[in-house]
Amino acid sequence: MIILKKAAVLFGISLLSLLCGCKASEEPCAKKDLFAMDTYMTMTAYGENAEAALDKVSNEITALEKLFSVTDTNSDIGRINSSCGQPIEISADTADIITRSENLSELTNGAIDITVYTLVKEWGFTTGSYAVPLQNRINELLEYVDHSQISISDNKITIPENYQLDLGSVAKGYAGEKAAEILKEEGVSSAILNLGGNVQTIGEKPDGTPWRVAVTDPFSPSDTICTLSVRDKAVVTSGNYQRYFVSEDGKKYCHIIDPETGYPVDNGLASVTVTGDSGTYCDGLSTALFVMGEEKAIEFWRQHRDFDMLIITEDSRIIVTEILSENIEFADNAPSLQTEVIN
Repeated sequence: MIILKKAAVLFGISLLSLLCGCKASEEPCAKKDLFAMDTYMTMTAYGENAEAALDKVSNEITALEKLFSVTDTNSDIGRINSSCGQPIEISADTADIITRSENLSELTNGAIDITVYTLVKEWGFTTGSYAVPLQNRINELLEYVDHSQISISDNKITIPENYQLDLGSVAKGYAGEKAAEILKEEGVSSAILNLGGNVQTIGEKPDGTPWRVAVTDPFSPSDTICTLSVRDKAVVTSGNYQRYFVSEDGKKYCHIIDPETGYPVDNGLASVTVTGDSGTYCDGLSTALFVMGEEKAIEFWRQHRDFDMLIITEDSRIIVTEILSENIEFADNAPSLQTEVIN
């Protein structure tokens, strides 16, 4: 019997700073909840124009979902996936996010690839028909995984026949970025958005302290392992506990597919949390670093250093970048894990 496990709504990150809600500040405050992109979202903003700003954010996220949905045949992605190799006119946002995804693929040497969708489906992560494919079927579908085959020009895209795209690894991060832009344009300088585990902070809390973002314990997903103090940053976690199934032979398969092997990632990592200025970048990197594994992820950080990360391994170790280590607080009931600070 195959058993599916799906994480709670927060998918790895919760917002301790919201426990006090709007009552914690004398500034005007607005809150808005939304179900979009297959997850629950909670948004809080402060300031005179906060409520109207969050309404605009909600409309923007809903509009992006209609463009990016892989299950909606009328979305940009749905039309691309049924294009049979013919060029398709797409929106500026869709062209932008696909182009940025291609750049991330190049940067990470293919550790993230939005053309992996045929394999995601084959494993059952979008259909609910969970199964371990035969090796020859995986080999067949790997022929259709290659981001370099995507061609975009003047908001027109062409992908080869049998190729299919999925923006799940970057869509919420992109939505968070767009939301932050809207809020700042509307004069909001203090806000926090939880887009289903992708957290986007704007500025700091009204009292001048940083936002506190809690990271889930991957070994006990109902608990918090630590909190990160951040200002004006995106915080994104990818983990093997978020969505997975257990096959008949008792092996666990997570939803993150390695574009090189066609198999769910199984490399000793439990979760990867990334913080940085760009939601899209952090969203894509959290997946890519998880695929890379411990050594390559650390090497990648040392080469680029334009983000910070926290890695939790299956053998109960925490690897954290130096700056982030100065802004981390472990929960009182967190398990005792060996911590390594990298610099």
